[in-house]
Amino acid sequence: MKLKINYELSEVEDVAKQLIKHATSKTLLFYGNMGVGKTTLIKAIVKELGSMDEVSSPTFSIVNEYETENVLIYHFDLYRINHIEEVYNFGIEDYLDSEHWKLIEWPEKIESILFEPFDVINIELSSENDRILKLNK
Repeated sequence: MKLKINYELSEVEDVAKQLIKHATSKTLLFYGNMGVGKTTLIKAIVKELGSMDEVSSPTFSIVNEYETENVLIYHFDLYRINHIEEVYNFGIEDYLDSEHWKLIEWPEKIESILFEPFDVINIELSSENDRILKLNK
């Protein structure tokens, strides 16, 4: 494990900074139960990377794109994916093959097509307001 952080949601901006600092790739895989704060953390990461775009969950669109001065950020929410063919229908291989940031919620839905390098982020609730984040390579 590269990093372990206990935090409250009010500290999410600091957590985003630490994640960006310790990430070894631009592909971040977010694992955690529904409601644990994956999208909230991704919003903070997008802001920290310099995007002024409004960040929302791409639950229905599957992928949202955010711009910064230098790079694009792709935010995937694969919760509604039932079959791997669905991601090929919107051209996921082009996104995954890009040099841009890729922030992927529910990556377990596409693990069979993911390729290194990527960083794995596990988030779990330790109490009603506290989370435990673990960053692994």
